[in-house]
Amino acid sequence: MERITSEEQYRQIISSEQPTVIKYYATWCPDCKNLDRFIDDIIAEHQDKQWYSIDAEELQAIAEENDVRGIPSLLVYKNGEKVAHLHSKFAKTPDQVKEYLNEISN
Repeated sequence: MERITSEEQYRQIISSEQPTVIKYYATWCPDCKNLDRFIDDIIAEHQDKQWYSIDAEELQAIAEENDVRGIPSLLVYKNGEKVAHLHSKFAKTPDQVKEYLNEISN
């Protein structure tokens, strides 16, 4: 999963017509490390989406702009707009993440 390191890169990535999932995380976050254990299998099942990650502390203004209040959070963008937001308390298991992605795909 490619890491977003600037606001300019973020703006370019979210403007895609293809659904783009961005994982908001922090290096110290235990739930983020847990998500990392199973996210690769989910990415393999959802290759119709672009996948990126962003350190919510490094690019705090972007996290605040998107109402990221907890981490990890998975946000989906299309054509420059946020179309879905999986808050941290619902991103703890593979089943929760899969259900979220399946709902937005329909």
